[in-house]
Amino acid sequence: MGHRKHHAPRHGSLAYLPRQRAKRPAARIRYWPKVDAETPKLLGFAGYKAGMTYVFSIEDRKRSPNFGKEVMKAATILETPPILVCGIRTYTHTPYGLEQLTECWMKNPPEELERKLVLPENFDTDEMQKKIDENLERTTNIRAIIATQPNQANLAKKKPEVTEIEIGGGTIPQQLEYAKGLLGKTVTAEEVFKSGQYLDVAAITTGKGWQGPVKRWGVTVLQAKGRKTKRGIATLGPWNPHHLMYSVARAGQMGYHQRIEYNKRVLKIGKDGKEVNVKGGFLRYGNLKAPYMLIEGSIPGTEKRTIKLRVPARPPTQVSEEPPQVTYVSLESPQGK
Repeated sequence: MGHRKHHAPRHGSLAYLPRQRAKRPAARIRYWPKVDAETPKLLGFAGYKAGMTYVFSIEDRKRSPNFGKEVMKAATILETPPILVCGIRTYTHTPYGLEQLTECWMKNPPEELERKLVLPENFDTDEMQKKIDENLERTTNIRAIIATQPNQANLAKKKPEVTEIEIGGGTIPQQLEYAKGLLGKTVTAEEVFKSGQYLDVAAITTGKGWQGPVKRWGVTVLQAKGRKTKRGIATLGPWNPHHLMYSVARAGQMGYHQRIEYNKRVLKIGKDGKEVNVKGGFLRYGNLKAPYMLIEGSIPGTEKRTIKLRVPARPPTQVSEEPPQVTYVSLESPQGK
């Protein structure tokens, strides 16, 4: 052991096993929190990551030693063009989980939606809505089927992302009427979230391919005179048990995993992306054209990746009612020119 202590903590966290590639480039939200609201509302939104910058804002957390002072914070900019509500889907609770009951689609979906789904020639929307009303007593959850509009953002792709967003608050009949009113219409980020609010971010992290145990798990590089290898592990495990334990650091996929980060604060929701465009455009993204959201801190994923937003599942207890006062947003070029 040399000068090394005999007992050392293990390298790397086992909390996110298995570290395998995500199935799709857009994250999947498996849980929607309950919302105590009198009126129904959408519980999520979707946007595209543009890049990062830094801002100066007045610290409004009363327990912070910098309360009332101007502080600098890192911020992520998301381009959030309006989402299109193209369908409604209802569910019922069963002993095996949620089971789909009925669904309803808008009459004239956009042409871009055909790049994602095989659409029939005509949707009988009225007949679909009748079936939803007939099964209203069995309905326990109502979700809106939304499609993003990447053609309104600074993206080269035309294929939209189609996902479900649950409707919370109010009663089931109120939620159904709310969903019917949204069918075929667009929803902006301002209608779902507000400045100063906390939210959860679901995204796929930046992929780094196949990496060895030193980079993937942070194990110690062995001594230069070591036998066989330096950037491997010293032992695969004991003689007993006679199998390789899952906790042993091995080479494999690093990055491109689904992650959810809780309680990211919205610093600002803007209508014109020109307000935050940096000189020369964001690296690997360009200039913003659609509305945007300024979120405190970093967000998983690379540029142009779809980011899904959700109302907080475990919000902080002490939250300022007023939105943060942002005094300055850096518009310097990220390339350093």
